Amino acid sequence: MNRIELLGVPVDVCRPENLEEEIMKILEKPGTKQIVFLTIWDLLKARNKKKDFGECLKNADLILPVSKSILKGAKFLKLDVPVRYNPFDAVIQILNTLEHHYKSLYLLGARKKTLQKAEHNVHDTFKNLRIVGRYVGYFPKSAEENVVQAIYKASPSLVIVSEGIKEKNLWAYHRKDKFSSSMFLYYNDCIGIFAGRIRRVSAKTFNAGKEIWSEVGHSPVKVFLIFPFIWYKILLLFTRLFRRTKK
Repeated sequence: MNRIELLGVPVDVCRPENLEEEIMKILEKPGTKQIVFLTIWDLLKARNKKKDFGECLKNADLILPVSKSILKGAKFLKLDVPVRYNPFDAVIQILNTLEHHYKSLYLLGARKKTLQKAEHNVHDTFKNLRIVGRYVGYFPKSAEENVVQAIYKASPSLVIVSEGIKEKNLWAYHRKDKFSSSMFLYYNDCIGIFAGRIRRVSAKTFNAGKEIWSEVGHSPVKVFLIFPFIWYKILLLFTRLFRRTKK
């Protein structure tokens, strides 16, 4: 695996055939670990020096790009071009790896019925993967200590963080000293997809890089993301013309 920097933001070049090996290497590390699915919007957010998402990425153990524009940007700047991952397919591959090695899972997020259904479906699909706990999302701040303690005591190999966790990727990062040796992965739609409540983006749409239109359909205000996207293109051009980029 190789880590590049695109506009100052770390991105990992990890081939699918090497993902299982990388996951096992991460699990062997001490302390809290983190996998991040990186969108183009995340990349732009990480450039804001006043916020700590950039530091979160620098400390992440694996950063997998999910936006086609990230690959195009790397190619434009003549960097090693990373592999683009479909988030749900990557989750399945990761869970297959954990099941193969008899590891454990904790589910965090979503409403009660959705979470229960997701747990049932995951258990039916991954027979040798131990689900050692679950906790709903949208919990009040007063319940947070109980959530953290539950995860600490269960000490799962992987915690999937999903909808209803306001801080998203930063939730685990801000509390990394409160866990033992778990690996965290935030994917908002994951539990909903496992429960059959959320329909995943089709492979055809994802491969074409048109998944943003599905998001706009659910939230029309996202059409204004065209402006940060244009800014991304300007940054790429400026970097190619005037700056030396790390390879």
